[in-house]
Amino acid sequence: MNEMLAACGDKLAADTSMGAVTLLVGDLDAMTRYYRDVVTLEVLAADGDAVTLGRAGRPIVILRHEPALRHATPGSAGLFHTAILFETQTALAAALYSVARHAPGTFTGSADHLVSQAFYFTDPEGNGIELYWDRARTDWSWVHGQIEMATLYLDPNTFLGEHLTEEAAGGTTAQDAASVGHVHLSVGDVATARAFYVDALGFDETAGLGNQAVFVSAGGYHHHMAMNVWNSRGAGPRMPALGLGRVDLALPDGDALGALGERLRHHGFAVRDDGMTLSFDDPWANRILATAS
Repeated sequence: MNEMLAACGDKLAADTSMGAVTLLVGDLDAMTRYYRDVVTLEVLAADGDAVTLGRAGRPIVILRHEPALRHATPGSAGLFHTAILFETQTALAAALYSVARHAPGTFTGSADHLVSQAFYFTDPEGNGIELYWDRARTDWSWVHGQIEMATLYLDPNTFLGEHLTEEAAGGTTAQDAASVGHVHLSVGDVATARAFYVDALGFDETAGLGNQAVFVSAGGYHHHMAMNVWNSRGAGPRMPALGLGRVDLALPDGDALGALGERLRHHGFAVRDDGMTLSFDDPWANRILATAS
């Protein structure tokens, strides 16, 4: 059995990345306005009950109208935040300035994490959002295989003063590339999250906060996903509710996708395979879709 697992690979491919995050929403128009007019994403497609928003043609958030659903009960597993990565501090400053102008009440905090500078928000239906910029990988510090991150004070007004240009404030960065850098989930316990996301799915663990949180990635990134229990310790599988609909993973090729399917099955997880994509649930019924680029 160990030989079989080794044959299909025990890690995700190094160039795995995050795809779009699907949110199930109650008010499609209001949520579209927020992600378009406030967060500064572009509507890439609008098809009936679904709107896809992104940057430079790359989907970042998919809003799917589900008016029959209600909000999850407090303490449930699900989305902690979707983290949108901007390629420049100027583009991040422009997005931050847009939120400050149009929806300042949705701002919840900011931090310098050593590897990145981040600003946090909550959308109109309670979904967390992080807007951030990465420092160069050569500036990151690793100790015994763990990435050094911190939560240091970051003043948003100082950041705007240093990085917002007149052109950016006028919307000139709206077409600059951005992507889902990482996705942070609320889960019931860290040990189960580690067993699924590291042992079965194949991420590397990059940082851990005891029994509070675990951070994971592929290819030496600081983290593509994180799981914490700060609002959800002891939570069981999710019931249908507004909020997270699906997290997408982008794998480099069909071989990497096939290896992932074999690894998940080896660890006893059900996988739906249509020949082009793999769909599966984590232990809290958070849906994940993996595709080959």
